[in-house]
Amino acid sequence: MIFVIFVVALDWRPMADRQCYHCKQWIDEGEEHDCWTTTEAALTQDLSEDLQDAYRRIRETAVEFGEQRIYASHHCIMFARKSCYCFVRPKRQWLELAVFLGRVVKAPQVRKVVESSKTKRAHIIQVRHRDEVEPPITDWLLEAYEFSGGAAKAKAASKVKAKSKRR
Repeated sequence: MIFVIFVVALDWRPMADRQCYHCKQWIDEGEEHDCWTTTEAALTQDLSEDLQDAYRRIRETAVEFGEQRIYASHHCIMFARKSCYCFVRPKRQWLELAVFLGRVVKAPQVRKVVESSKTKRAHIIQVRHRDEVEPPITDWLLEAYEFSGGAAKAKAASKVKAKSKRR
């Protein structure tokens, strides 16, 4: 009985390509990749004309409030004073606008309210057209801007003082 043994040389080195965990893009070995760094333009370039107009209106409204930082972060465009007071998450059919207020607002525009901290509530609003970016939404944006400038801390401090007085 004759046994013939074939030896196959296998290359056991790791694959040259890898897939990014966050954006699912394939990256060549040695290629630099930073999917967390993005821009407003990159996040809004594929939007319909109506949604781009709506985003520009949100941005214009926010800029009128005063000094702040507006920056893109992963899938959102953040608007921040001392802390983030709202963000826009572009979707295919709408802009998801999250406005952080110190109270709960019940209105037809507000899809959902999420408690984001002890003092802030995130109000989720779907914006589909520029004409929707008017009062009361612009009023809520201004309220959130003012609240993020220190009103949240003052409110929290007054609650702590009130609790300590009760004891």
